[in-house]
Amino acid sequence: MTYVYLIESVHHPMERYVGHTDDLKTRRTDHNRGGSPHTAKFAPWHLVSYHAFANPKKAHAFERYLKSGSCRAFANRRLW
Repeated sequence: MTYVYLIESVHHPMERYVGHTDDLKTRRTDHNRGGSPHTAKFAPWHLVSYHAFANPKKAHAFERYLKSGSCRAFANRRLW
């Protein structure tokens, strides 16, 4: 399975991140330990939502959609 996940900074709740992974638990730990330069300065993070996909291409397409400008309003209302 490939997971598309949404995380939010515990101390800076307006800081959010969307990503994808095949190992959700390890990836979240990596974000909280500062293993990603994009999320290190706002750690710790908590998991808001994740979506599992059997098809990795569909997961990547969904991640790109969530990161697009057309989806940000939807995500702010429905996912956060």
